[in-house]
Amino acid sequence: MTESTAPQSEHRTVLLRGGEVHSPADPFATAMVVEKGHIAWVGSEGAADAFATGVDEVVDLEGALVTPAFTDAHVHTTSTGLALTGLDLSGARSLADALRLVGEHSAAHPGGQVLLGHGWDATRWPEQRPPSRAELDEAAGGRPVYLPRVDVHSAVGTTALLDLVPGVTDLAGFHPDAPLTAAAHHAVRAAAHAAVTPTQRREAQRAALARAASLGIGSVHECAGPEISDEDDFTSLLALARTEPGPRVVGYWAEQVTDEKGAERIRELGAAGAAGDLFVDGSLGSHTACLHDPYADAPASTGSAHLDAAAVAAHVAACTEAGLQAGFHAIGDAALSAVIDGVRTAADRLGIARVRAARHRIEHAEMLTPETIAAFAEFGLTASVQPAFDAAWGGDDGMYARRLGAERARTLNPYAALLRAGVPLAFGSDSPVTPLDPWGTVRAAAFHRTPEHRISVRAAFTAHTRGGWRAVGRDDAGVLVPGAPADYAVWRTGELVVQAPDDRVARWSTDPRSGTPGLPDLGPGAELPVCLRTVVSGRTVFAGPNG
Repeated sequence: MTESTAPQSEHRTVLLRGGEVHSPADPFATAMVVEKGHIAWVGSEGAADAFATGVDEVVDLEGALVTPAFTDAHVHTTSTGLALTGLDLSGARSLADALRLVGEHSAAHPGGQVLLGHGWDATRWPEQRPPSRAELDEAAGGRPVYLPRVDVHSAVGTTALLDLVPGVTDLAGFHPDAPLTAAAHHAVRAAAHAAVTPTQRREAQRAALARAASLGIGSVHECAGPEISDEDDFTSLLALARTEPGPRVVGYWAEQVTDEKGAERIRELGAAGAAGDLFVDGSLGSHTACLHDPYADAPASTGSAHLDAAAVAAHVAACTEAGLQAGFHAIGDAALSAVIDGVRTAADRLGIARVRAARHRIEHAEMLTPETIAAFAEFGLTASVQPAFDAAWGGDDGMYARRLGAERARTLNPYAALLRAGVPLAFGSDSPVTPLDPWGTVRAAAFHRTPEHRISVRAAFTAHTRGGWRAVGRDDAGVLVPGAPADYAVWRTGELVVQAPDDRVARWSTDPRSGTPGLPDLGPGAELPVCLRTVVSGRTVFAGPNG
């Protein structure tokens, strides 16, 4: 891809030509004009000649594909950056391998500071158990070490770390030699993160946003809150995003609101809503997602409930009355039932039209039933979901099946049913739980491990672009049409197709005569597109070697 050397400004007028432009305005477009940070025109190569002499810059796409930039609707930015720059255990093939990596990391980083890691998953190890505290103490040489599980809902730590938290043994969720959960985990996590300096935090945030930009992600929804991070982390991230080139950051602060004063506090933090990871329950991997029936591999447990229907109703009502978006983290079927019961109570009080207009959102929403799906549609709730979860843990021999049994596991993440019911979808990664990987996310939805839950590539792509904008109340963005923000990415890719994974998914749309713009082939084994350039509001935030 070649371009002129004109100085960069979002106020330049730029003509991109000689490629493929993914736009509903013209399914066969090969050119696009950007002016003052917005899309000004989309059309054919021949018509582009009329613009060539009146622009500040002409970019020869050399056959590259231009699409809307992706929106990742659920990210923990600082944690993602710390995982990128710290100890990554996601590739550990066994408990012994993980302990070896801890020892090597400790040796490579001498001193007394807390060591942070991420990504271990004992369900993938032959030992099928997490490290004991004694094993960690030995591997780390007595250093304070904090290692959250891949889902970040439980963690293991060394004795030296626990010693930094007075009274931790009396907190709910403390286990002498098993992963910490609930209040004990929150307290230990706070102590570990308190050891991160402002400089480390800023560099972690920059690393995460740079990685996002390099993958064609133009916006991220930061899901923060008092049980996940802290206010300084949240406000510093929003300030960084305002002052440095990079993806847009939309911040959510997961704190309960009961009145206008609470709503005003959310606004003062700069948050778009009191949503994101406001926990109704935990996660399936940590046995803390709240279920109606016990876990298959833990028959005495139905998980943990953090908010009941009354608390949900109070939060939704207060946010709705304040004109603020509300939202919850809910994974288990019992947690989702509590959310629906609470939203229904708020709607009965305020009127369903007001609740629908607020576009409240639910994160993860994995164990849905036909009844809860219908309620999502009834109340206009956005399902902010992570298809990579199914790719990582779905299937008859995956973690979901071990936790729930194969029959219940096959009901999880029913994207096709959500779309049929008219429920808005917004796709994300929950990074660092699963990596930032937008095309991989689209592929995971289109080739869901449970065939009846699959959706077309086109629908999945829309959920990962326009869906994220709609989730924050913007219907005029996430698509390359005149007037939309110039947030786009340029890709090196193979032949474009209109792809449905099987005959159950939108057979008509695969006919070229439908005039549907093509997308890359995302079939299993196909090479994913490579990002050459990412542009946000007309300003380049990433340029690869050939971009």
